[in-house]
Amino acid sequence: MPNPLRMSRRAWVVAWVLLCAVGIAATVALNASPAPGPQPEKPVSAECAEYIADIETQLAKAKQEGDDDGVLALTRTRVGADDCSDEIRDHFSGDR
Repeated sequence: MPNPLRMSRRAWVVAWVLLCAVGIAATVALNASPAPGPQPEKPVSAECAEYIADIETQLAKAKQEGDDDGVLALTRTRVGADDCSDEIRDHFSGDR
């Protein structure tokens, strides 16, 4: 009668080899698939576009004055104003 411990080890080794083979095959398949295209730009509200333009102006002014240390604090005090945080993040994400 075969040793049950030895069969158990064999089963673990076979399972490990199969798992590695599946992982390698999945990695190859994912690397071979084409990358997704760029996401279409979402329309930006007029208020957010104006706010982004104001931020661009402040950045240009700071750069011109030599105060361009890479830190910019944004505050919004008006009640009921659009939440433009996603639009601002999307607009400035290419600057990183």
